[in-house]
Amino acid sequence: MNSPAPRTLRLLTANIQAGSSTRRYSDYVTRSWSHALPAGSKRTSLDAIAKMAQGRDIVGLQEADPGSLRSGFSNQTHYLAQRAGFNYWSHQPNRRMGGVASSANGLLSRLEPVEVQDHALPGRIGGRGVLLAKFGDGAEGLAVAVAHLSLGAGSRMSQLAFIAELLSDHPNAVLMGDFNCMADRPEMQTLYRKTTLQPPGCLVPTFPSWRPERAIDHILVSSTLQQREVEAVPAAFSDHLALAMSVEVPAQSLREKA
Repeated sequence: MNSPAPRTLRLLTANIQAGSSTRRYSDYVTRSWSHALPAGSKRTSLDAIAKMAQGRDIVGLQEADPGSLRSGFSNQTHYLAQRAGFNYWSHQPNRRMGGVASSANGLLSRLEPVEVQDHALPGRIGGRGVLLAKFGDGAEGLAVAVAHLSLGAGSRMSQLAFIAELLSDHPNAVLMGDFNCMADRPEMQTLYRKTTLQPPGCLVPTFPSWRPERAIDHILVSSTLQQREVEAVPAAFSDHLALAMSVEVPAQSLREKA
């Protein structure tokens, strides 16, 4: 009997900066108020991000506000799921700043996850996490992780070691997010040694969005998954470009739980 044909999944990862606008380095100072107050064009930015996400199957979000003053106490992951027509969504609040601002990893999916796990990441300063969704039953099921790593190399080293342990038993895996580092950094080697995840086939600069020079947002896939198109996409007015990729996934890795 022939094996079922692989399925092509359209993936996207985006640091959405809670819908705030940054178009030049000086905006980090002159528009710093937008990171704490609900005024501005956040809803317009979110609607643009929702339109970008509509053509995707699984979307990983970083810096999505889960409901604080700056978002008008709106859960941005939920809002994007509704606007973009995703039936399944999860979020992981991981950094709170006195109720004024909060940040979360988020996941939007057209496929129903079998399980979603929320893990805190180690680091010198707390407030980082990895969101892990499993699709399909058993060890062969597809595992999709969304993470936002620290700025410091030492903290990233411990965070990537944690993620490597988390994904070591998953032959069909995807890790996406804002890594805050290039894919060839020394701390990334633990990930490649201890999991089936592979270095990216090509480097796509995503930061800063107005003059992309650094490839620090990544979608890493296992050697069992066939990477197709990859491109950077404007994520509304965020300081990061989003990263889009199509991958072929073994059909059995998406089989629903009986």
